[in-house]
Amino acid sequence: MVEDVVVLHPNSKRISSQNNVSKVYDHSVEAQMGELLNLTKAISLNVKHSEAVTLKNVLASTLFGPGVIQRIRSIINDTISSLVVVNCSLTPIQQRNLEVAWGCKVIDRTGLILEIFGARAKTHEGRLQVELASLSFQRSRLVRSWTHLERQRGGAGFLGGPGERQIELDRRQIDSKIKYIKLELDRVTKTRLLHRSSRSKKPVPVVAFVGYTNAGKSTLFNRLTGANVLADDMLFATLDPTMRRIELPSGRQIVLSDTVGFVSNLPTHLVAAFRATLEDVIEADIIVHIRDISHSETELQKFDVEQVLNYLGVQDSKENSNTIEVLNKADKLELEEYQWHKNNVSDNKILVSAINGKGCSMFYDKIDQLLGNTETRYNFQIKLNNGAAIAWLHENGIIKEKSYNKSYCFIEALLSLKNVKRFGKKFGDLQTAVGK
Repeated sequence: MVEDVVVLHPNSKRISSQNNVSKVYDHSVEAQMGELLNLTKAISLNVKHSEAVTLKNVLASTLFGPGVIQRIRSIINDTISSLVVVNCSLTPIQQRNLEVAWGCKVIDRTGLILEIFGARAKTHEGRLQVELASLSFQRSRLVRSWTHLERQRGGAGFLGGPGERQIELDRRQIDSKIKYIKLELDRVTKTRLLHRSSRSKKPVPVVAFVGYTNAGKSTLFNRLTGANVLADDMLFATLDPTMRRIELPSGRQIVLSDTVGFVSNLPTHLVAAFRATLEDVIEADIIVHIRDISHSETELQKFDVEQVLNYLGVQDSKENSNTIEVLNKADKLELEEYQWHKNNVSDNKILVSAINGKGCSMFYDKIDQLLGNTETRYNFQIKLNNGAAIAWLHENGIIKEKSYNKSYCFIEALLSLKNVKRFGKKFGDLQTAVGK
């Protein structure tokens, strides 16, 4: 059943400062309203009314003034809406008072994102992460529940004291469930660590996609890998991570990782809940920041993504030579804009279109170049009866030249320092470096 909804964007400098939004990087009201409507569309809510409400004063009790509350109540009644979405972080008191005043359910931006995450999560890990984020959010909002939380239960015996309030019992139940989910996620993290360690024993470089939601990460991922990851024109189309191994034209193999997209003012506890998933980004050999270059606020979206990456402990792309920017959706640019971007891309930027494939060959070349910077050419002289060593080089290196005589196989290959050490440990010192 589709739910009718009223969406409100409180336009206030004080709210922006509370959300730690820099004035320089503050999104326009139109862009924030557009994103809010896209968020509601992501879970098929039927928007009956939407508006940006300019607030001169922010009330601690209700956020909005009495005049605005009365006007919105009339709109809710006229449209027979059962839900109001407010595009900011509401305090528990504000949320409860607004629900009383409007006689319907009220959720804030964080609550809406949690609803979308809950609808999108498909894997066991994804559901655990959503539940953890949701419980952490609910724990601070127990005041929303009605007066039954003020009741007390009697203690044991006539000297048992006043007993616990219901709110304390509810909080203890939530804490217990949070502890259980964290233990489950720890198990998932250990499993993911085992997978990562197995990849490190047979190292294939990991290239992780990050970016603002709806920047085209999954569309590009599908084009490069031939996968069938959900790629739709909606926010948070991808929630659960996907990894695929591909071979570059050079013969080098890599693993591509598609991850959840970010949005502005993404609550840190949501990022923390998804940290197990995002560890693939932290541990990646190369991070690919995919941007929607056709979006009017592409620079602001870039800032929002870098804020999350910094929170995760990933270096700023300006300082990290293994981070590249893919300027996606070039097909949506006007010819003049396209030519300007094409003529002004820097070393760490690539202009592509995931829809028509333009620029994908440059993407492959750039990945090859970055990985090649960590590799050196080595000459190997291997006895012909040592087939395991020859096969190992084919599997873990890039073969440049190969020749034979009656007793030996001579191989010139590109290998990383880590792989050279692994080869030496496994087969002995059979090589000499010849430079890049």
